[in-house]
Amino acid sequence: MSTSLSPRAATDAPAATKNKQPKSVWAVAFASVIAFMGIGLVDPILKPIGEQLHASPSQVTLLFTSYMLVTGVAMLITGVISSRFGAKKTLLAGLAIIVVFAALAGSSGTVGQIVGFRAGWGLGNALFIATALATIVGAASGGVARAIILYEAALGIGIAAGPLVGGFLGGFSWRAPFFGVSALMAIAFVAIVVLLPQSPEPTHRTSIVAPFKALRHRGLLLVSITALLYNYGFFTLLAYTPFPLDMGTYAIGFIFFGWGLALALASVVVAPKVQRAFGTVPMIALALGLFAADLAAMAIWADQKPVLIVGTVLAGLFLGVNNTLITEAVMISAPVERSTASAAYSFVRFAGGAAAPYLAGKLGEHQMALPFWVGAACTAVGVLVLLAGRSALSHIDDHDPAEHSVTEAEAVTVGDD
Repeated sequence: MSTSLSPRAATDAPAATKNKQPKSVWAVAFASVIAFMGIGLVDPILKPIGEQLHASPSQVTLLFTSYMLVTGVAMLITGVISSRFGAKKTLLAGLAIIVVFAALAGSSGTVGQIVGFRAGWGLGNALFIATALATIVGAASGGVARAIILYEAALGIGIAAGPLVGGFLGGFSWRAPFFGVSALMAIAFVAIVVLLPQSPEPTHRTSIVAPFKALRHRGLLLVSITALLYNYGFFTLLAYTPFPLDMGTYAIGFIFFGWGLALALASVVVAPKVQRAFGTVPMIALALGLFAADLAAMAIWADQKPVLIVGTVLAGLFLGVNNTLITEAVMISAPVERSTASAAYSFVRFAGGAAAPYLAGKLGEHQMALPFWVGAACTAVGVLVLLAGRSALSHIDDHDPAEHSVTEAEAVTVGDD
């Protein structure tokens, strides 16, 4: 199987080819925007939930921990399910689960109930996200690099819109954002039903142990461990920062909207340019190094709200560059099916990163700056790990895009992986 594609291919393709995408790609991209809204949606309402349900910061941040832990573990079965039922059924199952559990979270009476329902939400999220990426990569025009940029743009737009929606609806009640995302996911469900063609029956079934076997490839394992470490910093920023900011739902929503907007801009515009100029691994290392420095600055001036605001938005730029490049590196780091590589990578980074929100909340109850220091340290270690093993990724900027065949693209699209 082919193992790489550089963004250079996207720039060489005719403009019409790059800009015109099948309806199925836009349908899944739209649904992805809605799905990713669920990540940042709860940021503006973390403090109101804690205040109204009498919960500590560490208890409230479990909303992120349960969500990410179940998402990571469930990634191990996404290939098994999609290879038996096809992409469309798997996508719809994920969306349906999110619709139900988001509504149940909005109906909760305790933090424990919300945490539990967010775990169910994570299951649906895993089914959707893993299949959506494989579908977009397989069906999009312009090559793998452009497909990944489209996917990361959906991620950025969704994360940016999530805090805005959460802040606006949270101004009425902390329950409203949960009901709102449930309604939006129902719309996405209808869009997939109408616009995504029915998948043919898969002819090849993926083994449940395939993601574990994929991690035996040194390149994929290296990228996964790097992602685990920087995700600790990422989810510290996402889940903990609203507490030292100590601002209203609208203000938090706009701050994280700026962060998500910066992430989307960097993913789509900046990442391909710097990758062509300097290479994939050097730019991942630089982006993560700057993110670590950013978290360290937030730790030094943790009591200064302007520094926290600027630091949060700047983090979006660094994470946007990293997200696009490291996602592409995952897809080309090992000679395995893309969905299997994605499942293995996501399991490691989500399951590992799940500890960050709870630990950040606990540390923050003792010393406000400590969570940022720990996040900066973990991210910095991730950079060192990446650079120490970079020889395992020496091939990722050298692949010939012509090696990707129509048959392979179709196989990824219908979940025949």
